[in-house]
Amino acid sequence: MKQNKLLLPILAVLTLGLAPFFPEPHFFGKIRWIMGGGEGMQVGDYFDLLMHGAPWVFLAYRLIEMLVKSLKKQSS
Repeated sequence: MKQNKLLLPILAVLTLGLAPFFPEPHFFGKIRWIMGGGEGMQVGDYFDLLMHGAPWVFLAYRLIEMLVKSLKKQSS
């Protein structure tokens, strides 16, 4: 049985990557905070960004991995 390599990263993004959903996902709030200068951010805020950002990095890794394999198949 062929496994879908995107299932786990997508589930992680939809749960941990976007939690809490209201009023806005932590990940987007932290990114906006950093882009605004990161004034007042503490170690816990950076750790929170790391935890909520990890699923997004995992998803990007899987997508790039699939793209590279696809390009290698086409060039062969």
